Amino acid sequence: MEWNTLLNTDKLGHTAAKQELGRSPFNSDHDKIIFSGAFRRLAKKTQVHPLATNDHIHNRLTHSLEVACVGRSLGIKVGHALQDKGCLPEAFVPTDLGDIVQSACLAHDIGNPPFGHTGEEAIRNWFKYDGNHHLTDLSVEEKHDLLFFEGNAQGLRLLTSSEYHPDDGGMRLTYSTLASFIKYPWTSLPTAEGKRPKPNKYGVFQSELAIFDEIALAVGLEKQPGHNWYCRHPLVYLMEAADDFCYGILDLEDGLEMDILRWDDIFDILKPVLNPAEIDSLEADLAKASDRQKPALIRGKVISAYIDAATEAFISNEQELLQGKHSDLISLCPANIRESVEQAKNTAKTKIFSHPRKIELEIGSYHIISTLLDIMCSAAIELVDNPTEISFRSKRVVDLIGRDTFDRQIKKGEKLTPKYLALMRVIDYISGMTDNYASYLAKQFNGMGESR
Repeated sequence: MEWNTLLNTDKLGHTAAKQELGRSPFNSDHDKIIFSGAFRRLAKKTQVHPLATNDHIHNRLTHSLEVACVGRSLGIKVGHALQDKGCLPEAFVPTDLGDIVQSACLAHDIGNPPFGHTGEEAIRNWFKYDGNHHLTDLSVEEKHDLLFFEGNAQGLRLLTSSEYHPDDGGMRLTYSTLASFIKYPWTSLPTAEGKRPKPNKYGVFQSELAIFDEIALAVGLEKQPGHNWYCRHPLVYLMEAADDFCYGILDLEDGLEMDILRWDDIFDILKPVLNPAEIDSLEADLAKASDRQKPALIRGKVISAYIDAATEAFISNEQELLQGKHSDLISLCPANIRESVEQAKNTAKTKIFSHPRKIELEIGSYHIISTLLDIMCSAAIELVDNPTEISFRSKRVVDLIGRDTFDRQIKKGEKLTPKYLALMRVIDYISGMTDNYASYLAKQFNGMGESR
């Protein structure tokens, strides 16, 4: 793959980006995402702790903003390094890479349903059991989109089909930003069959397959050597690394805030990445601070060390990344960086993710998601099967979602099963909900809600 093709400023639909003074096409992508309703709703979506009552705990919005900051710095540093090597095309500057990665980072969780990864699993579980009868007329590929629902693929659908210009380019972002967003450039069926490198991870629904092909062609994505799926856009590695770095640090901070972890546990994980020459003075400063103040004193230094290591790893392996020969960037970083990130993830999994309050709310979220899917999917299928004789209750459900949104999708999906498109519209609606609204609406559907 080549940088002069990978950095494509045209917008989805082969439309040339507007030329604006002081605002690049990639800045425009950033602004469109920031101002979108889908991005705003991330403020009330689970990052790690559902329906957290502590205002200091991260939600999907604060997490996405922090990842975007790290991603921007990573992109700019890589851009400067590429420019120094003479590899950055003359039409671009290092900050362009920062803007692309920042935009991709802002959007990286935008397709997540309420209750985070538990919400994803609840949707899969419902289609596997309670809602499996709705899948009988779908193609094998369409069935797998629902049986293995994936927030990453929902994010691409939202960016390109749902928000701003429905079924007409969505947010109309540049090809480069969209390609840098797609972590898993393949569809659901082959990954469910174990034919892709990430089990149960994919980035493209059947409904966006033509759009994905357009993006891949526009930026010149190559096929994986010896395989029939596309390589990642190289800037995906920076977005993914920024996400992992923030997870590594900020999940631990949340654990400290909620009295699940001790400061010493966190410092033992992060200390190995700090400059040894600064440790003594840093520990003297830490001794004067409370445990909850301590993360802020080292956070910048840790993130800086992570960014420097990731930049060096990217530049050292640039040609291999352009050839699709690596699966991630952190594995190419020095041992102290790799081990720090891995230990942080493991600590989060074993101590934070298993906290009783989190488990209780996650179990409850299954019932909430199931209630919504039960009622909405039945109404959607009834609309497809009998649009003129739909029951009153189902008609009210369809009215709530938006009758015209069903009609538009079904008419346009010439090669896709109408029931699949109707079910995907329900998924759009539920995935867009906040944790709070999903909980509220499930209570309303059960006849136990309150007026608002």
